Amino acid sequence: MSAPTAKAAAREAEASPVFEVFARAGYVANGLVHILLGIIVLVVAFGGEAEGDQAGAFKAMAAAPLGFVLLWLIAIALWALGLWHAAEGILARDLSGDTKGAARKWGRRSAEWGQAVVFMALGLIAAAVALGARPDAEETAEEASRGLIDIWGGLIVLFLIGLGIGIGGVSFVAMGLLRSFHKRMDIPDGGVGRTVAVMGVVGFIAKGVALGIVGALLIVAAVSTDADTAGGIDGAVDALLTLALGPLLVGVVGMGFIAYGLFTVARARYARM
Repeated sequence: MSAPTAKAAAREAEASPVFEVFARAGYVANGLVHILLGIIVLVVAFGGEAEGDQAGAFKAMAAAPLGFVLLWLIAIALWALGLWHAAEGILARDLSGDTKGAARKWGRRSAEWGQAVVFMALGLIAAAVALGARPDAEETAEEASRGLIDIWGGLIVLFLIGLGIGIGGVSFVAMGLLRSFHKRMDIPDGGVGRTVAVMGVVGFIAKGVALGIVGALLIVAAVSTDADTAGGIDGAVDALLTLALGPLLVGVVGMGFIAYGLFTVARARYARM
């Protein structure tokens, strides 16, 4: 498909009110996942045993009555949101055509397409769990890391993946501190707007910290050639628990995930789309 044809298709898709409704529902779905994830992390902070990652949240949903129906609705909404971000990446609107603008345009496209991949992947995990799969994100991360360690150049790839995730974590923290999410939302004035903004700040920072730890675990796995060190968000929670005041830190992260989830649900209403 040529670039003009792809842009025309993206514009046509985004002009559809139905597509916009499904994409906004994707924010709600993502918010629900993070709220449940935050609750699970809080359970872990208080000494309970649970999988503190998105796969664990999906499996908790599957255990509920008619949970598979909810999972399919979440999967469809996440796919719609992923397609919306893919279309946004194709259009890369509101950027100038000069050299600096071109660099910013491709940076914007990379960010949008990265989000599209994340949401599409989450939708696939939700659908897989709805169909009866019970993925273990922690085990998958370790097996993937072990596979990279065993091949030539794999340690470099694993290190770069960890570095990329770590940089993503720093970006989330920066977005929270700088409140850059305001640029993509029409947050109202007054108490509601201030509440949404606070949830955004707390949520972005908490998620950034978790991603930063995940990146650090992968880097350590690459440097030490020990795949067992690698892990996802569940591994990051376990790493925090080993620190002084670990349960308190994990509890703060859990509350942060809940704040991020509530913010994301609000984003369904206030996002510029």
